[in-house]
Amino acid sequence: MTILALTMALVSGAHKISSVETSGSWVYMYDESGHRYKTLSASSVGEVKGYSSTFFVSRNGSWVYLWDSEGKRYKTMSYSSVGDVVGVAGDTFTSRNGSWVYTWSKEGKKINTRSAR
Repeated sequence: MTILALTMALVSGAHKISSVETSGSWVYMYDESGHRYKTLSASSVGEVKGYSSTFFVSRNGSWVYLWDSEGKRYKTMSYSSVGDVVGVAGDTFTSRNGSWVYTWSKEGKKINTRSAR
C-alpha cells in the first residue's frame, strides 16, 4: 500500500507540457492549465525546435538537447548526426539530415530512416 501511495504521488506531480516559449533571455514552460511552472535560461537551452506533452527538443550550436517535462536536460546529441529537427509529436521527433529523414524516440534512439523526397 505504501509503494502504491508513493507511486501515485510521483505520477501526479509530473507536469504535462502545453507550451514552451522563448522570451528574451528566458525559456518558459507552461502546463495544461496555462500556468508557467518552469523558467530556463535561453543561453543553456538554445533554440526550441518543438515540444509534446512529455518532452521538448532544442538546438544549441553543434548540439541537440532533449528535455523532460520538468525542464531537465536528459540527452545531448550531435547536430551533425541528427540534422534539422522538423517536428515533434507524441513520444517521437523527426529530423532531416541531407537526403535522409530520421524518426527518433524521445529517449534519443533512432527508430526509422527513410530517404527524403
